[in-house]
Amino acid sequence: MRRLFLGMLHVFTAVKYPSMHVILRKYIRDNYYSRLNQLGFIGKDYFDKKKYKVIEFQQEFQQELTFVLPFAYWHHLNGTLLKTISCKNTKDLYFFSENHEEKYDVRLWRPLSASYDVPNMTHCNTFSFSKWARVPLKEHYQNDRFRFDKPLLIIANKYNIEWDGAPINYLDYATLNQIITTYKDKYQIVYNRPSSGQIVEDNSEILDLKEHARMRQEHPEVIVMDDLYAQHKATVNSFNHLQLLLYANCSHFISVHGGTAALASYFGGTNIIFSKRGVEHYFNEFSSIFPALSGARILHAKTEKAVLRYLEEYY
Repeated sequence: MRRLFLGMLHVFTAVKYPSMHVILRKYIRDNYYSRLNQLGFIGKDYFDKKKYKVIEFQQEFQQELTFVLPFAYWHHLNGTLLKTISCKNTKDLYFFSENHEEKYDVRLWRPLSASYDVPNMTHCNTFSFSKWARVPLKEHYQNDRFRFDKPLLIIANKYNIEWDGAPINYLDYATLNQIITTYKDKYQIVYNRPSSGQIVEDNSEILDLKEHARMRQEHPEVIVMDDLYAQHKATVNSFNHLQLLLYANCSHFISVHGGTAALASYFGGTNIIFSKRGVEHYFNEFSSIFPALSGARILHAKTEKAVLRYLEEYY
């Protein structure tokens, strides 16, 4: 039956989007089917309303933040969430889950078998918000512990293999240096580029940009997240927990394509997302699902110059 419906939806998307690449149409087809699949839960979700839903996820961090976490929170609000299962160091993301299991040590880029249990299972040009609820991470984690004399500006960078090739979406040191030099007097800048030992990796190997030592030497005013974690490691649950505590006190972000950008979009304020390439461009997701995460102003910069231009205009 699944194969039949997927085949019908394949034809439908081909007719509706004849000029779209077949891979992009497949994303849309899969999301259509995942929404149809929700019809099978009408009784449990809207009439029985008992705790039954087990939500398990092992794929990319961005998809977990944009699609899965809000789905789980909806079930929590609905009174139907029984258990959540994800990767290690995620329990603080699922703070609302009474039964959360950190089962996996590695994330999968592609699932071993497709799961259509989440209404928005992948990238798409449209999203369903009927079983999607904004998760109040900022409200839950705001604190007096990580406050500074100046307002925070968090630069959330990454440097890893992308699509089995060299890094594409990252801020190089020349750009970082220009940003820090220009804004360090106005903001307390925190620089965050997690290492492989601090987050759960997928197939995208984390590489070394070799910027940390240079930044400490040339810009001692900047707080390097690695140093902050070393200082507070004994009193936080994980690196993710520290990120949540720090981000909750911030309203100014510069982030980079992927889970880095999705997490920074959870805390309101303004988030400049540097993304040169990605499926998100085709589906205009930086104007749809990303701002929906918290109501943040999302500014998509495709070039380093655009990042600097947005900074000058908004920061």
